Amino acid sequence: MTGPEDVARQVLDAVESLAPLWFSAVEDVTPRLSPRQVMALRTVRRRPELNLTALAEQLGVGLPTASRLCDRLEAAGMLQRDLRLDDRREVRLVLTERGRQFLADVTESLSARLTDALGAMPPAERARVEQALRALG
Repeated sequence: MTGPEDVARQVLDAVESLAPLWFSAVEDVTPRLSPRQVMALRTVRRRPELNLTALAEQLGVGLPTASRLCDRLEAAGMLQRDLRLDDRREVRLVLTERGRQFLADVTESLSARLTDALGAMPPAERARVEQALRALG
């Protein structure tokens, strides 16, 4: 019988083999952004109340690094910094329409790549993948 440690290693292997799909999906979309920039956009999309300090914590980077990252995303038209109405000293990070469209394009590209990869699997194997993902979720 397979123990939890064995299964954990198998899941890790699967995640590692999915990473190249994600990277290639990001490379297909213009403008070209670094994986960290994409992660920043995804983080802001998930948590629209984020400020710069919280983004830095979420990404595991220092505040100066997060600030430069936001500067580049703002210059690319993907992100904007808004002053909060209730506390004008705090800046809230907000995706622009261009940032939302970029993430939608990345998702579409990744979905197409995953569809191709799953389509190449035998139906029984694809069903096992689906079952395993449901169990994790």
